[in-house]
Amino acid sequence: MKKIAVLGSTGSIGKQTLEVAAANPDKLQIKVLAAHVNDKLLEEQIEKFAPDMAVLTDEKAAQRLKERYTGKAKILAGREGLLEAVTYDGIDIKKIKKEDLRRSLSMVIQDTHLFTGTIADNIRYGKLDATDEEVRNAAIIMAAVKQHNVSLTPVDSEHSAIFQSLQGGRKNEVKRLIITASGGPFLGKTKAELADVTLEQCLKHPNWSMGRKITVDSSTLANKGLEVIEAHWLFDMPYDKIDVVVHPQSIVHSMVEFTDGSVIAQMGLPDMRLPIQYAFSYPERYDNAFGQLDFVKAGTLTFLAPDTEAFPALKIAVECGQQGGTLPCAFNAANEEAVYAFLDGKIKYMDIVKTIEYVVGRHQNILQPVLEDIENADASARCAAKDFLSNL
Repeated sequence: MKKIAVLGSTGSIGKQTLEVAAANPDKLQIKVLAAHVNDKLLEEQIEKFAPDMAVLTDEKAAQRLKERYTGKAKILAGREGLLEAVTYDGIDIKKIKKEDLRRSLSMVIQDTHLFTGTIADNIRYGKLDATDEEVRNAAIIMAAVKQHNVSLTPVDSEHSAIFQSLQGGRKNEVKRLIITASGGPFLGKTKAELADVTLEQCLKHPNWSMGRKITVDSSTLANKGLEVIEAHWLFDMPYDKIDVVVHPQSIVHSMVEFTDGSVIAQMGLPDMRLPIQYAFSYPERYDNAFGQLDFVKAGTLTFLAPDTEAFPALKIAVECGQQGGTLPCAFNAANEEAVYAFLDGKIKYMDIVKTIEYVVGRHQNILQPVLEDIENADASARCAAKDFLSNL
């Protein structure tokens, strides 16, 4: 029985994670639920999954829940509550042997609002008494994975697909990684046709059910650029060996081409519950409870080159990744601020990429950043984005 802490349980990925747990009650047990402000949905989740602890990082939301909840779960609030919840049957995670922890505890993080404070504060959730030097060393995730000799199983559908496909050969036999993109709701539109698209149109993704922010990212292809950067780090693969193809049906989730010309692809329905479940079950596979791929119904599968003229965010992100340093951080921060402004109705759709171009074009890149450099880059990029947005 694996014991699960879902941090961000009321978000899109969090809710789907709980569906996976509900489908596998003999294998997965929810021990901790944490959310930011949605106390009503969290209360429903508590009633269904009976965790030992539940956390709302918003103090007022936590107080509302405490006033009406009469069950057995311990209700915690704020940053201190989250720190207390990062335990395992009353034992701090840092005191558990990592071999045991990896076998019995999985974590899915969804909401960027869940962890407040600095990047350093967030890193310390994994080790509450970490020194400043340890925090700096852990700022680069894959370096920390290597340092502590642990595995990192990706949850995102594309990276899960690559992770699974890579098992078909050795690393030195890989010719390239091929990440697929659905193309989003605006596939085939020209740059001119995108000028006046609405938020309502943007949020109508043809295949995937996702949160609002990531749905916008999918429409601009910014998410695909970030996935290329992630694939570079997750799989230690140079950028010239990572390609993106548009696959409108979202059946092939990504592929790996090997030096002998063979291509191994991971296929399945466009359903995030499948890679989430695989992340929990790996190296085993649980029975499928979420629908089966029917190749006859799927019909023709098509593949297209991405249109980086109409959707330049993909190209900009990859270029930032190739240059390295703090540029990818600046890209991400600028994109987040612009997308939130679009979601709030403050800017037009094409202003998102204009904001990104403005911020990354003026960013003072630091090629070998330490933690403080990353924090400063994030903060300065957000400030630059907000200044630019305020003048639109």
